[in-house]
Amino acid sequence: MAVLQTIRKRSGLLLLAIGFALLAFVVQDLFTKGFKSQSKDVGSINGKDISFDQFRIKVANAEKNGQNGQSVTQIQAANQMWDQEVAIALISEQFEKAGIRTSENNIIEIFKKDPNIGQNPAFLNQLGKFDIAKFKEFFKTNPEQAKAFQDRQTDAEINAKYQVYSTMIKAGLYATNADGKFKYKLEADKINFDYVSVLYSTVKDSDVKVSDADILDYMKKNEKKFKSEETREIEYVLIENKPSVKDEAEMKAKINGLLTGSVVYNKETGINDTLPSFKSATNVSEFIAENSDKPYDSTYVAKQDLPAEHADNLFALPLGEIYGPYINGSYYCLSKAMGKKAGDKVKSSHILISWVGAERAAPKEKRTKEQAKVKADALLAQALANPAMFQMLAFTNSEDPSVQQNGGDMGYISRETNFAKGFKDFVFNNPVGKIGMVETEFGYHIINVTDKQDAIRLATVAQKIEPSEVTNNDIYTKATKFEMDSNSNKDFAAVAKAAKLTVNPAVKAKAMDEAFGAAGNQRQIIKWAYTSDTNVGDVKRFEVVNVGNVIARLKKINEKGLMSVEDAKPSVEGLLKNKKKAEKIIAKMKGASLEAIAAANATTVQNAPAASVENSVLANVGAEPKVVGAAFGTPANKVSAPVEGNSGVYVVKAKAVTKAPKYDDYVAKLKAANAQAAGRVFPALKNDAKIEDNRLEFY
Repeated sequence: MAVLQTIRKRSGLLLLAIGFALLAFVVQDLFTKGFKSQSKDVGSINGKDISFDQFRIKVANAEKNGQNGQSVTQIQAANQMWDQEVAIALISEQFEKAGIRTSENNIIEIFKKDPNIGQNPAFLNQLGKFDIAKFKEFFKTNPEQAKAFQDRQTDAEINAKYQVYSTMIKAGLYATNADGKFKYKLEADKINFDYVSVLYSTVKDSDVKVSDADILDYMKKNEKKFKSEETREIEYVLIENKPSVKDEAEMKAKINGLLTGSVVYNKETGINDTLPSFKSATNVSEFIAENSDKPYDSTYVAKQDLPAEHADNLFALPLGEIYGPYINGSYYCLSKAMGKKAGDKVKSSHILISWVGAERAAPKEKRTKEQAKVKADALLAQALANPAMFQMLAFTNSEDPSVQQNGGDMGYISRETNFAKGFKDFVFNNPVGKIGMVETEFGYHIINVTDKQDAIRLATVAQKIEPSEVTNNDIYTKATKFEMDSNSNKDFAAVAKAAKLTVNPAVKAKAMDEAFGAAGNQRQIIKWAYTSDTNVGDVKRFEVVNVGNVIARLKKINEKGLMSVEDAKPSVEGLLKNKKKAEKIIAKMKGASLEAIAAANATTVQNAPAASVENSVLANVGAEPKVVGAAFGTPANKVSAPVEGNSGVYVVKAKAVTKAPKYDDYVAKLKAANAQAAGRVFPALKNDAKIEDNRLEFY
């Protein structure tokens, strides 16, 4: 009681002490974070903030809907939406500067090009044309749909403005007759010239030295080519969660035990139960449910669908017999033959001819059923007369877009496959090579039966080969010890070697990456490398589900700006070596004639009979535009000064120039290039934009 009384008397002091402790914790956190509060914006483009609240909704929708039918991760969705936000912000600035406005008609035209809208029966009139009145009425009477449609309207407005903007750019880029004529002459003027070449490969790499300072100097002179985003280099050791040799042996013994009956004590009844073997089990599905990590699959499968290594043995298995145990992936398996069907899998090709009103017929389809029959009969006659032409007939005539491009090939189907009944009846009731025609709700099908396969039904007990609890504990202990040793001894490679572990090559990651080498997508590791309190040399262990333990070390921080010398070396070192080799070669290329120069360099005079600036390939060497340009610029029968080319140093002597014949439309030569001009606008805008990216704070 005395103790309690004392606490009551001093409760005020106790609360004050707790308050100071909490305050100290907050202050410490502020200093640790550098007084940095999380932004409410995910970023800004040229001063325009992007609210995180709105951005995360777009990311959630993108993650939910996927991309091109493929699922995406949250990071992939965030990157996709960020690129979209940047593009819209930058291009919208240009719309404002250019004073571009759109009318309702512009937006409606964008909608009409979308098949889900422009060809939607709900918006078509009696003539099958898009009806604006029906379109507007639909959203008046469906307010919930109208609300959901607002984002589509915004997108359509941007698209409409972009079409105007793109047209303006194309209109502003015109080509004169002189421009076209110059382009044509580069292509069609031909020159015949002799030359002597001394290739860079004739000088040993060891005879020239390129220092890091040389590479850095070259990079500074060509900064735009060597811009680099901020990256982190993370090396790592992967200790996989995989079963030991003992675990595998125990699992094999366990599944082998299913081949013989066993006696097990039943605690509920107090007597021993005799359990049947896999072979003698009368209820196979029940046996598998009790003993397998995979459910019983009663479907018939073709030989090609069986595990390749065991397919021959499994497919030849007599009824009731057992094959195994065998390994399939990460499972030990026993398989029992339950049945076989002849011709259960059928492969076919078809040509579909549809008519107006047929199931999934194209909205523009005008052909009547009678007209479709006439065309189908004609195609059938052609296919029967020349079966080898079936694929080409499908390419040019089939109205099934899903298989048109592969010659009508429908792949393999089974009797259980959900398919049009008439089609399925034909392919299963006719032999390979049979060509005929059937009618279904989709149209007339000219069908070619191309292959049939027998199928087998197997009952398979599959038990996953997993690490035991003892093995998992050993793996955890090993990973934890390695992490501790690596933090106390900064030589990561030496610690790994002592532990008989392998250091994987460093992963170079940008702030919003998630892919991490053999460990797959590991956003947590990359985010750790980018946190402010992670320094070069820091080591941290991560538990990765279904993979194991990743012990990561931040090896290097590459700041935004000029690429590191190490990264640039592979592409720059060779160029600089060739530059130094050229100096040595030029010093030896002396002589009054090509023959004298060739003799001095132990080579021969060669000829280029018809080179042009646009086609500057020299035999056995490759493209040499500088050399061909020098030939055009050197007076006839005069020896040029040495020219540093892509593959070596050259001297040339022009012999004759063949002028290009007259051409009717020189300007047409440049129209195609100008048509692509709008696509080059966005990269240029992005390069000059001020973009602040705060996504790392949120993802």
